[in-house]
Amino acid sequence: MRDVLAWLRLVTPGAPRPNRRFGLGYAWARLVVTPLYHVLWRVRVEGGEQLPPTGSMIIAANHVSFFDSVVLIMAMRRTLSFVGKVEYLDSWKTRRLLPSLGMIAVDRGDGRRAMVGLQIAVGILRAGKMFAIYPEGTRSRDGKLHAGHTGAAYLSMATGARIVPTGIVGTDRIQPPGTRVPRPFRPVVVRFGTAIDPTTYVGGHRHRRRLITDDVMTAIHSLSGQDYGSEPLRT
Repeated sequence: MRDVLAWLRLVTPGAPRPNRRFGLGYAWARLVVTPLYHVLWRVRVEGGEQLPPTGSMIIAANHVSFFDSVVLIMAMRRTLSFVGKVEYLDSWKTRRLLPSLGMIAVDRGDGRRAMVGLQIAVGILRAGKMFAIYPEGTRSRDGKLHAGHTGAAYLSMATGARIVPTGIVGTDRIQPPGTRVPRPFRPVVVRFGTAIDPTTYVGGHRHRRRLITDDVMTAIHSLSGQDYGSEPLRT
């Protein structure tokens, strides 16, 4: 196993050592996915200097494809957790792979269980780890950027973790909504923006959550180049 982990760090420079949360399943998943990923897709990462080598951080990204989560994970030199709908566990293709790569399954139809997902995220951030969230709440099927929910702002205010707005471009051509198999040889760009510090906002809790969310969505719009959608997405 030590040889496997050493090889993993060679094929993915800067790849983190598996920790207790991700365990060896993370190492095996990265080991299997990394070589194939770099052969099949041309991915350019911009603004990587915005990501700290240590400490908690929230990645808030637009969401146009199931493949967004794969791209974000592979763009990181650190382990990254994210929330995914519990239905992904119904498929043999994603039942083991996604949890191994850091997915926390949440039943979005149950408000209490969704809150449990946020509390798990709080624990991850307080442990100095990275967590990804899609402020729109679900995938945009029309390719537009829709209004953001305040979950990222809630996590940021609860933990003090800064938010890195992130724009993903091109995954909708790799795996559009409704497509089961990713299409190879398409280019993708991941752009990390300037981190947003929750301590710079003043006012009541609800007011600050809204201000932070608005600033996050404005930054994502600039990074992704998407048009704005007219209605919030239904999760």
